[in-house]
Amino acid sequence: MTSIPNQNPEQIARDLIDKQLMLAGWLVQSKNEVNLSAGRGIAVREYQTSSGPADYVLFVDRKPVGIIEAKREEEGERLTVAEDQSRDYATSKLKYLNHGDLPFVYESTGTLTKFTDYRDPKPRSRPVFHFHKPETFAEWLDQAKTLRARLRDFTTLDEYGLRPAQIRAIRNLETSFKDNRPKALIQMATGAGKTFTACTFIYRLLKFANAKRILFLVDTKNLGEQAEQEFLKYQPNDDNRKFTELYNVQRLSSSYIASDAQVCISTIQRLYAILQGKELEDTAEEENPNESSWTYSKLLSGKDPLPVAYNAKNPIEQFDFIIIDECHRSIYNLWKQVLDYYDAFLVGLTATPDKRTFGFFNQNVVSEYTYEESVLDGVNVPYDVFTIETEITKSGSIIKAKEFVDRREKLTRKKRWEQLEEDLEYKPSQLDRNIVNPSQIRTVIKAFREALPSIFPDRFDEEGEFEVPKTLIFAKTDSHADDIIQIVREEFNEGNDFCKKITYKIEEDPKSVLNRFRNSWAPRIAVTVDMIATGTDVKPLEVLLFMRDVKSTNYFEQMKGRGTRTIKFDDLQKVTRTAKHTKTHFVIVDAIGAIKSKKTDSRPLERKPSIPLKDLLGAVKMGAQDEDLFLSLANRLLRLEKELTEPEKEKFSDLAEGKSLQTVIKDLLNAYNPDVIEDIEAEVSKEMIGQAPDDISKTIQGKVEDLRTEAAKIFTGPLTEYVEKVRKAHDQVIDHVNIDRVIKSEWDTFSKDKANEVVKEFAEYIETHKDEILALSIFYDQPYKRRELNLKMIKELLEQLKLDRPLLAPSYVWEAYQQLDQVKENSPKNELIALVSLVRKVAGIDAQLTPYDKTVNLNFQKWIFKQNAGQHNRFSEEQVEWLRMIKDHIASSFQIDIEDLDYTPFDGKGGRGMMWNLFETQMVDVIEELNKELTA
Repeated sequence: MTSIPNQNPEQIARDLIDKQLMLAGWLVQSKNEVNLSAGRGIAVREYQTSSGPADYVLFVDRKPVGIIEAKREEEGERLTVAEDQSRDYATSKLKYLNHGDLPFVYESTGTLTKFTDYRDPKPRSRPVFHFHKPETFAEWLDQAKTLRARLRDFTTLDEYGLRPAQIRAIRNLETSFKDNRPKALIQMATGAGKTFTACTFIYRLLKFANAKRILFLVDTKNLGEQAEQEFLKYQPNDDNRKFTELYNVQRLSSSYIASDAQVCISTIQRLYAILQGKELEDTAEEENPNESSWTYSKLLSGKDPLPVAYNAKNPIEQFDFIIIDECHRSIYNLWKQVLDYYDAFLVGLTATPDKRTFGFFNQNVVSEYTYEESVLDGVNVPYDVFTIETEITKSGSIIKAKEFVDRREKLTRKKRWEQLEEDLEYKPSQLDRNIVNPSQIRTVIKAFREALPSIFPDRFDEEGEFEVPKTLIFAKTDSHADDIIQIVREEFNEGNDFCKKITYKIEEDPKSVLNRFRNSWAPRIAVTVDMIATGTDVKPLEVLLFMRDVKSTNYFEQMKGRGTRTIKFDDLQKVTRTAKHTKTHFVIVDAIGAIKSKKTDSRPLERKPSIPLKDLLGAVKMGAQDEDLFLSLANRLLRLEKELTEPEKEKFSDLAEGKSLQTVIKDLLNAYNPDVIEDIEAEVSKEMIGQAPDDISKTIQGKVEDLRTEAAKIFTGPLTEYVEKVRKAHDQVIDHVNIDRVIKSEWDTFSKDKANEVVKEFAEYIETHKDEILALSIFYDQPYKRRELNLKMIKELLEQLKLDRPLLAPSYVWEAYQQLDQVKENSPKNELIALVSLVRKVAGIDAQLTPYDKTVNLNFQKWIFKQNAGQHNRFSEEQVEWLRMIKDHIASSFQIDIEDLDYTPFDGKGGRGMMWNLFETQMVDVIEELNKELTA
């Protein structure tokens, strides 16, 4: 809201509060114009009480029910202090009225609001996004007990049919609810029954706590459908009816939320769109937005994502509880604000939490059940690793100049024949993205086929025919999946039904294919990219063939989880006839090194189709500015823009004087856009009216030339080199020339010779680039600047390492050090922390390879001991708590700035304002001191 000049801060806050109250359905009246019959909910300003005038008194159905204490925005951090004042008003007598204490109390600045229901056991304030509706208060007052009181009324859990880990999770979660903990995390291994556990405690919340409505939140349509099936078949122990006969379950497929729905299942993408009042594109729910190339523009038809705003059709009290499936990827960035919107308890479900997950759920982990524990309990099965390595997979190859190659468009798969003008050398990381070598795919598949009888020696039928176990192949892209399927069918000498693709982009119904894969003999092999990489239950799976790597450790663990499921022997035999016993394990066939690298105008534009992009860039760089050149370059960049990742676009912008790729394209198009030039002509003619025509013409020509120069000037050497480099990473060349061969097809090991080689290669890379990469130069030559090392520098170093030497992944190098007995601890899960630890070792800063976060912890202990030495402690307990938060931030982000205090976790503790209150003039000095001492 725009403030009026000279308007005081109190009035600004009240104007904001007035607006929010009206949006929530309240009528705002002054104390001199009260009409309690004007509506159901009335908010009266400055109403007189025995303790003085209250900022707002809330009436519902003519009865007083609540208080709002308004504060200036700069007092947001002091809302907790205002609780006593607002409570005094709530327990005071209102003029003219005879009433009891008012239960509903807010403290608000208009931008930050806290709410307390004083009918709760041990009433506790909580932040809310907005004010509640008057109808909600009326409904709550009709209830004998509040929700938080009812959460203390659970009956003893009937344990029949529940595993020990599920029992523990439900009991601890209900204790968390009784303690009024707003967030709780259930960490449960893939295959251990997270969704069944959720169905059980949701049933108990509805029956015993009389919850009004519960949201089960997912991030893909596939997971939503699977959750719906769990509710459809769930039957509680204390009732003969199914869950869906007792309670209404609605899986959202539009913006409509049924008023009688007691359980809603939705993707977080759909919920965001609902709150925005927008329609959702069909494809937006198909892919997990945090692990794919999905972008926000898919959500709202190309528009930029907007912050969540109050939506009266979907008020903050719409859900009492939100269950967040796969919460390790649904609680950040754009999605966090969806969760912050609702006044609801949040329960996270995941098999693979990380530090951010623990932080978001306030470290309230009510249950931890790891994969290793699930294997020991017989809930899941273990796995073995079989490695297939080929020459081209390991080292890439080179296609000599003058060879004829096919070039294929990824989307249409349309081919064109072309003779190479120069040698084309490609790295392993380019395979199946911009280079396709059918021999490499065929060699891997053939080696897999030949190894299967030795991996599963008991799978021959009475006639000596080998039965392929149910196998899931992970492909890099849809195009890669198509290549794999064709070769699998040929190498196994089978028909179409033997090997199928399961992605959202197939013509067949993907759910039907998945169901056949799960329950029928055919298909024996399925190829997927993302659709069933996580969260999908295919119990008969016995082989996972990795032909793609992934950057995220969490995602990789989720992918591995597809094979962990146990299955009854009879059920396994129905789909795998030669199975001689129940499923005891599954096999990961690693053909990519995934185990070791584990770890984000109508004008025709093309005017120069025969000229390579490199030459177009070179011509613009050297000053050429003709129309055909600009339009052709814009066209090539338009194509490229659709394929670039967000980090690649950011890198482009850094090299293009801060301009985005879309802006650069627009500038090229506008340089010869008749409408733009016409506007220039009209503007100049208007400004120079009455002057000589030649002067006007020269001025117009000068402005047009400036327009074209501005469009071209950003194409400097570094930018053109980067564009050409990244373009090569997104175009596919079909290599029919080089024939691949198997180097290794064996059970996985890591020899000491190999470990020495990896450690040496990594050290050589770091030494070679220490003068080129800023982060490395700081480690080597500028120890006094180590405090300036930041997260962006380390990310750039990691990106460069992955680009240059993708096999030198930090976790892989760390494992090499472990094989050489130079470090006992496992690699940190955060690969940035692992990378910094390794660089410090190579640079000689640390004598032993030590996880960087532990180095920071040790430095902190030494520093804090020094501060508190002697008779007087330098810091209080409350200050030390803040110092520990800062230490944790430096351990993960390598540096802290004052601005970081505005974000998690500091904002939850009062942000930079609270730190200033605690440290006052010492604040800046303490931050600089910690940056220096902890990174030493």
